[in-house]
Amino acid sequence: MLEKLTTEKRNETTMNLDVMSIQEILETMNREDQTVPQAIAMELHSIEKAVQYVIQSFQEGGRLIYIGAGTSGRLGILDAVECKPTFGSPPEMVQGFLAGGMKAFTEAVEGAEDDENQGEKDLASIKLSEKDTVIGIAASGRTPYVIGALKYTSKIGAKTVSISCNKNAEMSKYAKVKIEVETGPEVLTGSTRLKAGTAQKLILNMISTASMIGIGKVYKNLMVDVQSTNKKLVERSKRIIMQATDVDYDTAADYFEESHHNVKVAIVMILLQCSYEKALESLKNANGYIRKTL
Repeated sequence: MLEKLTTEKRNETTMNLDVMSIQEILETMNREDQTVPQAIAMELHSIEKAVQYVIQSFQEGGRLIYIGAGTSGRLGILDAVECKPTFGSPPEMVQGFLAGGMKAFTEAVEGAEDDENQGEKDLASIKLSEKDTVIGIAASGRTPYVIGALKYTSKIGAKTVSISCNKNAEMSKYAKVKIEVETGPEVLTGSTRLKAGTAQKLILNMISTASMIGIGKVYKNLMVDVQSTNKKLVERSKRIIMQATDVDYDTAADYFEESHHNVKVAIVMILLQCSYEKALESLKNANGYIRKTL
């Protein structure tokens, strides 16, 4: 079956990869990488549907769950982990599962991706509900672990999305929204951490970012729910307040303290010239959207 997958085919332009100069290798890889965004553009309609699913889940109190194996699963975990500091989301709101468990993040766990039943077990362990959206990720589109997870998700009645890098992927049969980005043969045959992995990373960026924008965690183009968990993010928080309200640094710093380090509240306090308590109440009434609050 592998020879039918475009991700497994040999790239005609790199047949002599082993005798290329370093510059030729880099130029070839760069040229191939430039085709990835073009391939993604062909699937934007499906990505939009996936975002709509995730926003609906968030609004209903549900979760976004990524599940995959190998590079695909690691990319899901990476995106999930980044949501908390970027958007101030609770850790359970966006989660990632990897075939073989977290041990497989740093070392291969042989045979884990072939266990279809484990995909179901992993989702059952978090009490998956019909409010959730599950996104299965597999470059090949045929990973049993991911297919098992999607089958279980459908049985529960939750929303299903698949992301693969081959057309007519096997796992697309088990998803309500199928995203099939055909990235073509890799520079290094079968190494789907390259173009396929890049495509998956870009798509996950789109889905999580657009979904968080959709539930009010962004004002203009500013990450107003950022968590100030280190010195860099404290300074970024103050800069966001400045940019959103046109106040100077000292004023932004004062409101940052008065808002108990809540950037969104600080912005509303400044723009509405109101108290901390009033800003909190106004944001609550507007479901966290700054524009609706104003």
